[in-house]
Amino acid sequence: MGGTGFLLSGISSYTQINLLPFADPTQLIFLPQGLVMGLYGSAALLLALYLWLVILWDVGGGYNEFSKETGKIQIFRWGFPGKNRQVEFTCQTEDVQSVRVDIQEGFNPRRALYLRLKDRREIPLTRVGQPMPLSELENQGAELAKFLQVPLEGL
Repeated sequence: MGGTGFLLSGISSYTQINLLPFADPTQLIFLPQGLVMGLYGSAALLLALYLWLVILWDVGGGYNEFSKETGKIQIFRWGFPGKNRQVEFTCQTEDVQSVRVDIQEGFNPRRALYLRLKDRREIPLTRVGQPMPLSELENQGAELAKFLQVPLEGL
């Protein structure tokens, strides 16, 4: 809504027609105020469109599957629409070296679980977003390490 307001303010200052019922942006001088407001409004609407499409397409959503019967680990995520919409990673359970817990506190906290493979690659297992509670992260890491019979690192 804010981006739309900024864009309409920029258009109103250019055309001298009031497009906003709660303000009078025709009083703005188009150069530089109206132009800058129009650019801010356009950028805000493009960013909002991008974020809504990411939510709609469920980018990053997926599942982790660990199978003792087949000895395989499958990690599946949805990507952006196109040729490679599905991102899939498969490996054997014996390729796993450990389960690593990554905890970083501060201004931008991060709490995540990673599979560390024998070739030193680290595969993220937790979802992006709000950091999960520390007790839940520890429990998930411990259960997964016990299931895969590998050590738990990072605690």
